[in-house]
Amino acid sequence: MNITEVRVRLIKKEEGKLKAVASVTIDDCFVVHDVKIIEGADGCFIAMPSKRTPEGEYKDIVHPLNTETREQLSKIVLGEYEKAKAAGAEQQG
Repeated sequence: MNITEVRVRLIKKEEGKLKAVASVTIDDCFVVHDVKIIEGADGCFIAMPSKRTPEGEYKDIVHPLNTETREQLSKIVLGEYEKAKAAGAEQQG
């Protein structure tokens, strides 16, 4: 798997845990939208797109099949989030 592009949209609200939403392009031919970047107790993490079931649970619509792929995806998306955050801070300052 080759992640060829990550687009990050920062969330303006300061009080929420949701910090950004990303779109990830894989191999220049497949896009996953709405990957959420969430601030947790131990730092930021990604949450895959999900939908709510009639029972009120959330189920991922797409997700990595193994730990290696999840870690690779997380590292790249969070890296792009940090870049976007830094660029946003430069524009404000």
